[in-house]
Amino acid sequence: MPSAPSSLSPNHPPPVQRVVDAAARKGVELDVVSFSDSTHTAADAARAVGAEVGQIVKSLVFVNAGDDGPEPCLALVSGANSVDLARLAAVLGQSRMRRATADEARALTGFVIGGIPPFGHAAPLRTVMDPDLGRFETVWAAAGTPNAVFAVPPATLRMLANATVAPIVHAEAPPVANREAPAPSDA
Repeated sequence: MPSAPSSLSPNHPPPVQRVVDAAARKGVELDVVSFSDSTHTAADAARAVGAEVGQIVKSLVFVNAGDDGPEPCLALVSGANSVDLARLAAVLGQSRMRRATADEARALTGFVIGGIPPFGHAAPLRTVMDPDLGRFETVWAAAGTPNAVFAVPPATLRMLANATVAPIVHAEAPPVANREAPAPSDA
């Protein structure tokens, strides 16, 4: 279990400073919290910050195998959900989408998996945000390292990441129908 949080000093590690600076350029001051243990998974992060898993933002890198090389995109997904590759491809108008490898994700974002933030990347990425994140007053996202996070309202996250909100996750299973047998008809 991650240890108690501590606010980072103004001397942030370089990856965290890039995220803080990117937010500041858009007029947002982030309160980055670090843990001595990793918050690499959504469940770890939720436990560490005392939030629901759904409040954790997973920043997932995908690529489309384009003719001129891989075309990257970033999916910001609620920690309780998983990306539906067909839906993501349809939203982006791409046909050959796949999850980026760890090396590709690092090269495309400048951050390691588990610490990839929703913005502040090495180059701008086309970003799509799971609408489910909007259910929460506050969501938590990685701040550039696997043990640093920040809280932000979903609308602010959308603005900071320049994200398009679209349905990109697996649809929920339909509700279980009434299990009682229908009443016989008098026909």
